[in-house]
Amino acid sequence: MEANGSGPQCFPELKNDTFLRAAWGEETDYTPVWCMRQAGRYLPEFRETRANQDFFSTCRSPEACCELTLQPLQRFPLDAAIIFSDILVVPQALGMEVTMVPGKGPSFPEPLRDERDLERLRDPAVVASELGYVFQAITLTRKRLAGRVPLIGFAGAPWTLMTYMIEGGGSNTMAQAKRWLYQKPQASHQLLRILTDALVPYLVGQVAAGAQALQLFESHAGHLGPQLFNKFALPYIRDIAKRVKAGLQKAGLAPVPMIIFAKDGHFALDELAQAGYEVVGLDWTMTPKKARERVGKTVTLQGNLDPCALYASEEEIGQLVQQMLDDFGPRRYIANLGHGLYPDMDPEHVGAFVDAVHRHSRLLRKN
Repeated sequence: MEANGSGPQCFPELKNDTFLRAAWGEETDYTPVWCMRQAGRYLPEFRETRANQDFFSTCRSPEACCELTLQPLQRFPLDAAIIFSDILVVPQALGMEVTMVPGKGPSFPEPLRDERDLERLRDPAVVASELGYVFQAITLTRKRLAGRVPLIGFAGAPWTLMTYMIEGGGSNTMAQAKRWLYQKPQASHQLLRILTDALVPYLVGQVAAGAQALQLFESHAGHLGPQLFNKFALPYIRDIAKRVKAGLQKAGLAPVPMIIFAKDGHFALDELAQAGYEVVGLDWTMTPKKARERVGKTVTLQGNLDPCALYASEEEIGQLVQQMLDDFGPRRYIANLGHGLYPDMDPEHVGAFVDAVHRHSRLLRKN
């Protein structure tokens, strides 16, 4: 048994560390692969488990989260698991009501409208204790994984969380949230600091509970241009990496690789590569070779097959994967999709993607 940077926990020894070694930039026998949203509605067993259950009630059940996290591992030889949860548990822990509306997505009945609404938010210091159920799910899942593969924890980045809290849900333009950036810059920074102060202990707590890597999702990066991103998103992304690493050290926890995924944030790729993360995730709009030229060889890249490529035939999926692997090269690379799996995808095609990564990457290393 090994503590493996898990504080008081004692976990089974890790048998497959390929994902972690690739994240740290070490040599691997093949290219590791996992999928964003790999625990999701594309799996019949997921739909069966979640039938007639409230989404956030499921998130608050460590047993349910553990079961859903493990489901894809029972089907596919993935190289990592990612805990089943949601980025919006953080606004909930700050005192905001969030519901998941079928067919619509997340909804905030009382979104933030002006600076005075920030007074409604709880002290960010209480967020980690409010989210104990996530930590319990991580510990339970890490034990049930029995060392098969590493477990990834995650959170939404401050700008992305801010958009939901102001828009009240999803948006095509993020006009209300961006209005804040232009009209209420001080209040915007205040909110982003609150979120950062909540996220740091939350992420450190995930590692203490058993997470072996962390991914920060800046899912709405593409709604900002370079200037707004550099002013309202990047400083907080950097601060989280710096403070989480310091927090782990202070708590006597071993360092874990951190991944930043900024969807549609191609304009900030150079800055993200210097933001303190071991891995930079790419969406499918980026060219692997150009991305590698821009970030250099000091960070690992993750991605970036178009999720819709999984609608292609299994043969074509194999060809697309081969091209992707050729373009990224064998070193400092983790295979993934350029975004999450969609609910109507065929699990057989997900399996074809995973198998193609393993098969072609082993062949690449032989040549």
